[in-house]
Amino acid sequence: MSSSPYSRTEQLRAVWPWLPLWTVVALLAIFSHGPMPLYSTRTLAVAWEMWNQGHWLVPHINGQPYSEKAPLLFWLIQAGWFAFGVNDIWPRVLEVLIGGTQLVLVSMLARRLFPSRPWMAKAAPWMLLAFGYAFLFGLQIMYDVLLALWTLAALLCLTPKTQRAEPRWLLFGLCIGLGLLTKGPVMLLHVIFPWLLGPLWSDWARQHRARWYGRGVLSLLLGGAMLLAWALPAGFSGGEAYRQRLFFTQTAGRVLDKLSQGKDLQNHAEPIWFYLQWLPLLLFPFSGWPRVWVAVAGLRRPLEPGLRFALCWLVPGFIVFSLISGKQLYYPLPEMGGIALLMAGAIAVLRERRPALAGNGWLGTWPLGVGGIAFAMVLFALPLLVAGNHLHGEWPDAAAPYSRYFSVVFLLLGGLLLLRGRGELRRLAVAGLVGALALNTLFTLTLWTRWDLRPTAHLLGAVEQANRPIAYLGNYEGQFHFEGRLTHPIDELSGEQALQDYARSHPDGVIVTHPEKLDANDMRYALLVQPFRSSWLVVWPAVSLADLHAGHTPPEPAQPTRVYPTSDGRYRPQP
Repeated sequence: MSSSPYSRTEQLRAVWPWLPLWTVVALLAIFSHGPMPLYSTRTLAVAWEMWNQGHWLVPHINGQPYSEKAPLLFWLIQAGWFAFGVNDIWPRVLEVLIGGTQLVLVSMLARRLFPSRPWMAKAAPWMLLAFGYAFLFGLQIMYDVLLALWTLAALLCLTPKTQRAEPRWLLFGLCIGLGLLTKGPVMLLHVIFPWLLGPLWSDWARQHRARWYGRGVLSLLLGGAMLLAWALPAGFSGGEAYRQRLFFTQTAGRVLDKLSQGKDLQNHAEPIWFYLQWLPLLLFPFSGWPRVWVAVAGLRRPLEPGLRFALCWLVPGFIVFSLISGKQLYYPLPEMGGIALLMAGAIAVLRERRPALAGNGWLGTWPLGVGGIAFAMVLFALPLLVAGNHLHGEWPDAAAPYSRYFSVVFLLLGGLLLLRGRGELRRLAVAGLVGALALNTLFTLTLWTRWDLRPTAHLLGAVEQANRPIAYLGNYEGQFHFEGRLTHPIDELSGEQALQDYARSHPDGVIVTHPEKLDANDMRYALLVQPFRSSWLVVWPAVSLADLHAGHTPPEPAQPTRVYPTSDGRYRPQP
């Protein structure tokens, strides 16, 4: 009799309930508000311009070749648009699908690396879904989420199966190639060390070193060939400047700060200790769980292969990423799966070798529970603090009307974390996931109006449809192109003379400015005013703005300035 129905049932049970839970929460969070500036809006702008202008080979943004990223994510977005039409629903669903696949892959990695510990296959995805920063950043339409998927898939190809100890070299190379097509050569840093240090964790690699390294090199060459199959024709198609940035300065400028100076590159230079100081945030809520740190600190040789694999992946990777000049908090996201494997493996060893510590109540989640209850008390008291003029600020003032509802949520989560007994890891994971959803919802209700670019984007879309030119005073990053469905570049203006020249040559044009503060002229002569982050966006008739900068009084506008948001939260002019 065939065992396939039984196998399918076991596979479904293996992902229950962490995958359905995470999927529901992720969908609720990612659709609670629109695409986030500037990460998601920039990605969508590039995908939209490639789609609208037919630039399938070379990504473009604001009319110029975009050398910052490889095209795979844009192609996936456009594939959905080809099937469902242009929308911002598919890119968000795509991110949720990618995130769910990561959880499945880390579960498979745990099953392969810890074959004698079935608990690991469920513990690792519970841990991965609980990382608050990774979850919230996973709501962005960004490349690092997809890069994490290819990293996990490539490393899964290196691990032994029951029926086959040798890695799947062809699949390993294909996954590397897909990672390279997602974010370029940085993909190699995420996968190279488990392969280079293979004999330290893999019996097969120790016994067949020549084949391990020889076929591994061929896999790397296959991945590189996949990247070059796109990059070579793209480089020749995009022109000399694009080719230079694509093949050298863009990657090198991130590695060494000096190479990025004067080249207008996104370097994001930070000191060597940058990631170390942010580890508590990146690892939250596990950074507040004493048991996991006791478990990791208590690891002693001999370590089982799965733990050696995780250390070979994480330790050299952390050192190299710290030495590289360019740093962002989301760069190590592909390593979060390895951190989950290391932590879950350490807990498993602690349970086996030191059961007293594994059950010690003082090492439980009570610090997080106390912190959750304290945060709930602050939220409950927030309306009184604001009303009594004891606390003011952008976030407290906006959150006060809703804070008491959310205080109940964090009070319940804190109580959940104070419980003791079996299921401690699952309780912590659920609390971390629900807490991240609550914070995202509170942000949506309170601060999203300061990030929502729809009013300005829709106005600029109408301006373009009227065949009027558009300019931006400063550095434009594509934030209006997708939502406004703009089909022409926005001119970037730098300096007073450029503004005056633009107004003279485009008297019917409009100019977008990004001032820190507003004055009476903004509210009187501008077409539209809306908050953005801690500053403002103002859309002007070009001639009116030029007159004001020249010290002249502009003519009175035909219509009053539109100011957003209105008191009822709708996007319409205030009286």
